[in-house]
Amino acid sequence: MAETKPNTDSLPKLSSKRLPDFKQSVKLKYVRLGYHYLITHGMYLFLTPLLGIIAAQASTFSLHDLYVLWGHLRFNLISVILCSAFLVFLSTLYFLSRPSPVYLLNFACYKPEEACKCSRQTFMDCSKSRGSFTEENLEFQQKILERSGLGESTYLPKAVTNVPPNPSMAEARKEAETVMFGAIDQLFAKTNLKLKDIGILIVNCSLFNPTPSLSAMIVNHYKLRGNIQSYNLGGMGCSAGLISIDLARQLLQSNPNSYALVVSMENITLNWYFGNNRSMLVSNCLFRMGGAAILLSNRWSDRRRSKYQLLHTVRTHKGADDKCYACVTQEEDDNGEIGVSLSKDLMAVAGDALKTNITTLGPLVLPMSEQLLFMATLVARKLLKMKIKPYIPNFKLAFEHFCIHAGGRAVLDELEKNLQLSEWHMEPSRMTLYRFGNTSSSSLWYELAYTEAKGRIGRGDRIWQIAFGSGFKCNSAVWKALKRVKPAEEKNPWMDEIDSFPVTIPRVAVIN
Repeated sequence: MAETKPNTDSLPKLSSKRLPDFKQSVKLKYVRLGYHYLITHGMYLFLTPLLGIIAAQASTFSLHDLYVLWGHLRFNLISVILCSAFLVFLSTLYFLSRPSPVYLLNFACYKPEEACKCSRQTFMDCSKSRGSFTEENLEFQQKILERSGLGESTYLPKAVTNVPPNPSMAEARKEAETVMFGAIDQLFAKTNLKLKDIGILIVNCSLFNPTPSLSAMIVNHYKLRGNIQSYNLGGMGCSAGLISIDLARQLLQSNPNSYALVVSMENITLNWYFGNNRSMLVSNCLFRMGGAAILLSNRWSDRRRSKYQLLHTVRTHKGADDKCYACVTQEEDDNGEIGVSLSKDLMAVAGDALKTNITTLGPLVLPMSEQLLFMATLVARKLLKMKIKPYIPNFKLAFEHFCIHAGGRAVLDELEKNLQLSEWHMEPSRMTLYRFGNTSSSSLWYELAYTEAKGRIGRGDRIWQIAFGSGFKCNSAVWKALKRVKPAEEKNPWMDEIDSFPVTIPRVAVIN
């Protein structure tokens, strides 16, 4: 039976629904920024080969060579002092310039109870029962759901799905406690870590910031120690999870022998929009309940039992541009209803931020062959004025796995095309969007959990996490697997149903 093309005339003109073509232009200043980052943050990378060459040369000495060298140095005090000083200088420079390693011991993603499941029909029934939406906007939400990439088993808090809905501060606190404590309990069960060992706590939630804070809520519930370094990040959008990871990295590198607990979530209860502004209704159709807890360490002794090592974090902020700053805004509509408004420039802004972040990250992760090809075409375009398209490096040579924020189907489609990724590479992001919806900053961890549940993580594999959010920001984190992750030993939200994935998501008409 032929598929009937839905009527899209009533849908809003949010954007062209396409990211800018990454091949059209590459800004040289971001290429320079990437190499500047490599030089200033990776001096030890240059010292490591030098020390290796010295060690390799020394290993070729025979006993006779060592005897001759000793005979020479024994009667030459100046040579002894100079050689010793040089070796001490190199060793000191190496250890001081080398950042402390940051290990990811384990992480856990919260899976809500069955009573919170929300099918598309349940969603529409709840919207109709509210009585505040016009018939046209109910139809609009139905069409958004059909094209969103979300499946029939995502989760919403009961305060939203109750008939009638009963959002309140008490219900919002209840949702926050359920998600955070659920994820943290699972994480502590996996790691068997003593609560008093946690020295750093970072919580990020963009739209719900009560007093006392969410981080204080965790400290109180688990009775964490009194000198814990506690941080609560708010209003930073879906990319706040990687901002939290970067903050934890910096704190761990300045606080030896420490553990950092990072909790990423979003709160739905008090942030459901009940008005009729279509640019605000889209978020209702995409955002769902979820959260993740991540445990990081800088202890060398934890390397053997850790899953991953953090290699790089790259943060891009476009907030200095007014258009970028205002493309995702929490505000009131004409009737005083609060919601998150999405600008028609969102896709263009997201594309520019992504391109900037990727250009900066390239020199840190790409093999030399790809960098040479990229630089050759850049020189040909900028200096020789040749009319050729920029070379887009093959990031599949730098990473085995991709965790791209499951913000929406349109962005995933465009990134797949621009980065020339396969369906296999995009599968974790698409299946996370389908099964759990857009869980904001925690979606990256549901994607990594999916990859683990499929048994795809091998020792030495590199994982690229990339997320974007209001402000406008785009952030990346690069991890290296320290061991093969065996699915049979894992407990994550996918394990009970992983054999039923991937599912085929039918293609639908793009919203214009």
